[in-house]
Amino acid sequence: MANSSEVGPNAAPSSTFVRRARLQRLGSTGPQSDSLPSDVPRMSENTPFNQSARSQPDSNYGTIPRSLLRHPSLQFSRKQIPPRLANLPEPPRSANNSQPSSPMFSPSLRNLSNLSFSRIGNQRPISAYDATFHSESKDDGDLGMNMDAKKNGVRVWYSSYSSIDWMHDAIKESLRFSRLRKKKSLKARIRLAFDRLLGWIIVTLVGFLTAVFAYLVVTGERWLFSLKDGYCTQDWTRAKELCCPQTNPMMIFPTSSREIECPEWRQWSELITWTRGSSTVQFMTYTFIAIVLAVSSCWLTLLLTKSTSFVTRKESGVLGPDFQDGSEATAVHRKVFYYASGSGIPELKAILSGFVIHGYLGGRVLIAKSVGLALSVASGLQLGKEGPFVHIACCIGNIVSRLASKYENNEAKRREILSAACAAGVAVAFGAPIGGTLFSLEEVSYFFPAKVMWRSFFCAMIAAITLKLLNPFGTGKLVLFQVTYDKDWHAFELLPFVILGVFGGVYGAYFSKLNFRWSRDVRNATWLKNHPVVEVFLVTLATSAFCFLNPYTRMGGTELVSALFSECHKGVEDEWGLCLSDPGSWAQVTPIVCALLLALVVRGALTLVTFGIRLPAGIFIPSLAAGAMVGRVFGILLQFLRYRHPDLGFFSACSGDNCIIPGLYAMVGAAASLAGVTRTTVSLAVIMFELTDTLSYTIPIMIAVLCAKTTADALEEKGIYELVIDVAHLPYLDCKKPFLWGDRQIADVIVRDVDNIRLDQDNTVKTLRDKLQDFLQHDGNQDAGFPILRVDEHDEDSTRLVGVIGARELEHALFIVADHPDETITFQTTYLHHPLASSSISSLLDDTNRSSFDMFDFSVYMDQAPLTITLNSPLELVQQFFVKLGARYVVVTDMDGYYEGIIDKKTWLAFLNEAGGD
Repeated sequence: MANSSEVGPNAAPSSTFVRRARLQRLGSTGPQSDSLPSDVPRMSENTPFNQSARSQPDSNYGTIPRSLLRHPSLQFSRKQIPPRLANLPEPPRSANNSQPSSPMFSPSLRNLSNLSFSRIGNQRPISAYDATFHSESKDDGDLGMNMDAKKNGVRVWYSSYSSIDWMHDAIKESLRFSRLRKKKSLKARIRLAFDRLLGWIIVTLVGFLTAVFAYLVVTGERWLFSLKDGYCTQDWTRAKELCCPQTNPMMIFPTSSREIECPEWRQWSELITWTRGSSTVQFMTYTFIAIVLAVSSCWLTLLLTKSTSFVTRKESGVLGPDFQDGSEATAVHRKVFYYASGSGIPELKAILSGFVIHGYLGGRVLIAKSVGLALSVASGLQLGKEGPFVHIACCIGNIVSRLASKYENNEAKRREILSAACAAGVAVAFGAPIGGTLFSLEEVSYFFPAKVMWRSFFCAMIAAITLKLLNPFGTGKLVLFQVTYDKDWHAFELLPFVILGVFGGVYGAYFSKLNFRWSRDVRNATWLKNHPVVEVFLVTLATSAFCFLNPYTRMGGTELVSALFSECHKGVEDEWGLCLSDPGSWAQVTPIVCALLLALVVRGALTLVTFGIRLPAGIFIPSLAAGAMVGRVFGILLQFLRYRHPDLGFFSACSGDNCIIPGLYAMVGAAASLAGVTRTTVSLAVIMFELTDTLSYTIPIMIAVLCAKTTADALEEKGIYELVIDVAHLPYLDCKKPFLWGDRQIADVIVRDVDNIRLDQDNTVKTLRDKLQDFLQHDGNQDAGFPILRVDEHDEDSTRLVGVIGARELEHALFIVADHPDETITFQTTYLHHPLASSSISSLLDDTNRSSFDMFDFSVYMDQAPLTITLNSPLELVQQFFVKLGARYVVVTDMDGYYEGIIDKKTWLAFLNEAGGD
């Protein structure tokens, strides 16, 4: 195909289409299609890459298929390949494979001599992220250091739904930093100082922007929430709280029959003079506006954040399921995801553990998540905005990190910024910068060294300071639910605190179980799966119908929790009806208790079916509200018992009228229920301290959190986020979970018949292309690679490992030499690393290095120092390789060093699901 048309600098097709076309036409002798434009590489319909490789079962994010989870055993023989994890959802496509995403330049051997690097400007070469390296010192020590640092070869961009190589990224960062340090000029020293400050500059921007977005979401949500009831006659853009600043919103409560007048606020029913004050009209307008807000949020999520709509040139041209262009028949086998839906924390846990999802933290998702979150919370659905704030902060962190190649070109380093962004997200959600840092450490982050902790703390502090200056609540305070309790707790209250902790654990465990089963068996297994807008409509309609009449269900989640935390004074009724003038009167206690219990059932059931629908939704505030209602009821009943029977020995240490504070029990119950749902402990306790601006009740909250965590773990092993990960089949390797290995051995999980490259065979461009295609059709696991083997000189039946070349790296290398299908590809076993060993295609356009570089020598793409383990090693050691070292694959050899097989990360995850925990 040497005479086929070239792809010039002004080529129209997108990068994935160009790469696919070049490899499809490789070695083809069939007639070319005249339907393609002259500047597009031709393809033959008879080439192997036109065969469908997407005959895979329907899967989610797609790592662990249900058939594998139900597999009774994973006993793999020498001639068997262990069950691979299912293919992932359809990766970003290239606009029907015919429309350009951007002009793309694709160099080949035949036009290489006529090209220069300046012709493509600063545009990043296709698929490559490793920066060009030019050794400026000929010192032998420097060269030795560089050789050691480049033993793992050239790497290309990670594609979606694959795992990063932590070791490679760490080595690359070490090499980059060492190049900066060895230069002694003034300019180099300034650059080194700036490089050290760069991380702090980026986290400062992330913290500031996170607070700005949080301010916009909070103010927009408050106004839209008030819009369901009416509007302000003075200024229609004001929320109800700002329109009537001297009063709080008043509803009809069981203990109060009056409403606080606010002449500036007008309900929608008052606009219709013939039905002035009609509750029916008010309910209809309330429901209509709520449905409009919720459906708008859902529509925005579906329109902007569909997983198949993201186009990026970082994707593989042939390894993804969309390599067969224009084939919509097979596209239905892939499940589509919407990146802005849900809280985002389960996906962030997987991303921070090394999983790659292009577009999930992009600008489109940021806008859709922010606007959609304000709309969904304002609609009155039983959801919160605190969890999605973490996703919004990570989107900002990902976008800002692109300003510096230090983070843009290193996925492991970028995750340090994302960890800091998580802390900022919690800081603006609860006004808790310390709790946010601990939350990032305990719940979200996978790699959290001391440097990351300092930057996370600093980022959270910047976010909290900025939000306080913006003053979104109009109170001048950052604390969301500030309390002013002036009474200390007593020893006899320890038992009620333990009881609330046990309730929180029971509630959290069964809520997580029921939500998991609803998502798996109803939402994803019925007609609701293909009609997300209808589901949102029905849930919103049910929410409005059940919540309109009860004041504790109609209130927003934040306002309800604030009211339940409030302190009462004897003889004084509050505007929420939660404080009794006579706490010893059963006639006053009964209506409040019944209303709160009814609200608990209604809000709990609605939260169960709401969490997981296709719009931004968090679980923090609904969980806090459920526990706070139970705690308030418990406190009211205990207070009633104290007033009726003051001489009981149980209350002997209690003195004074306000001995028992119902708001304290609400606070303890809220912490317990959230701990039961999310299984967070230390970070949650600190968040509660910062949230309420009190440290007097450290012990009660700690007791409740620990009891809730223990009880929930006994009833259900996984929290809500882990169960969402299971539903989505995310490849998350839990580094905190212990496993029982039993009599299992490495032989039970090793992949022996994995595709490999033998040096004693004829390896041409075409044969390697066919091998890559075969890999695609029968495996498709992009975390795996091709072991490169040579025959042992003493035993012809045994092979030894030379190195490993990744599937993406092989595709990248074949793309460069695609015009020469019959050329022989070599892998030098004694290869001395050229400076291009950490370079990309751009290096091939540099005249200073071209003469000494053989493009048919793929040694520069080969990992010559893969992690290796012997066949008789314990499985715990394999686990540590994947957990502590972040390996993508581990090569297995026998006691004599002969190659036995390979274990990649996704196969290991499938094995762990069968092994189970302790």
